Amino acid sequence: MEKRKTKKEIVQMLLRNNELEEKDEEELLDLLIDQPISIDVDKQEEAKMSRGDKIADKLSEVAGSWGFIIGFVLFLLGWIILNAVILQDGNKIDPYPFILLNLVLSCIAAIQAPIIMMSQNRQSEKDSLRNQNDYRTDLKSELILEELHDKMDEILKNQKVILKQIKEGESDEKN
Repeated sequence: MEKRKTKKEIVQMLLRNNELEEKDEEELLDLLIDQPISIDVDKQEEAKMSRGDKIADKLSEVAGSWGFIIGFVLFLLGWIILNAVILQDGNKIDPYPFILLNLVLSCIAAIQAPIIMMSQNRQSEKDSLRNQNDYRTDLKSELILEELHDKMDEILKNQKVILKQIKEGESDEKN
């Protein structure tokens, strides 16, 4: 006797793009139609975020804003004007060619780049989860539509039978 597959095995087969047998498709249809399959990716990701992930996201949000860019340009211009124009030769903190400024900028870039990369990697994982969720939702919609199509075909077939019986009944009454 053939062992009947569990719903979990059927869904796993489908998600691996394997061919399904007809009885397995019916099981999967029942499973997908009766149970919600979509998830809120943002809530799921937010629940498992560490403190470091939250800091990386916040830093990426701030560092990628126009406010940060404008503020940083103003800081650079202020630094250059302060050291090139305002302060006297003996009092300059960082005389031209601004080696200290270059060191500060390099350190900021060295720290900021990996943090932004961490945030982008997390966003990539979130996008992947979203794509998987979209696939499941599309699959469920496709299966529901296919089932509805089959039901419509059955209804049309039954309607033709009923119309044929009505016509036969009318012709019997005339005779």
